[in-house]
Amino acid sequence: MTLKEHSPATPKTSRKNPRVAPRSIDIYTVQCDKWRVISTEEEYEEIRSTMKESPYVCDRKLGISCDDPADIEYNATRTWAIDRPGILKIPEGFKRSLELRRDFSRMDAYYITPTGKKLRTLNEIAAFIEANPKYQDVKLSAFSFTSPKVMEDTIPEDVVRKIPSIGNNHNFNSNLKIN
Repeated sequence: MTLKEHSPATPKTSRKNPRVAPRSIDIYTVQCDKWRVISTEEEYEEIRSTMKESPYVCDRKLGISCDDPADIEYNATRTWAIDRPGILKIPEGFKRSLELRRDFSRMDAYYITPTGKKLRTLNEIAAFIEANPKYQDVKLSAFSFTSPKVMEDTIPEDVVRKIPSIGNNHNFNSNLKIN
């Protein structure tokens, strides 16, 4: 997946910090031999949720084969983040929101409920489900706060990065690209 660049259509400010626009996902992609653009977030989630059992191949996209050119090239013209395969599809009515931190160090995952409330933890989701019997069939295991890995080689050079403290090292498997 790639992240939205600032453009006239992108809001200039966020509620929390009026100087910084929230960075969100612009394009969903998967990789077989080449990068393929996925039309919708829902289609991307379906592919991601079954990636371990059913790896993506180019011909799953109508009218496309591995002989065709890539839909998009991996390069530093935009910031890329690689999602982990196998994350379950989001329960109906909920939305998974991913926001890139200002220093590009990582993305934060949140869930937006069908009522519009932003939830940041599994405890908050459990409390929401308990308080809303309509969603009692929704399983906590369907929610994952695992966030995509921001690809270092695509972070803009002018971004001011925080120096990580010793206790905050996050080890990611370098083979997480969706292929």
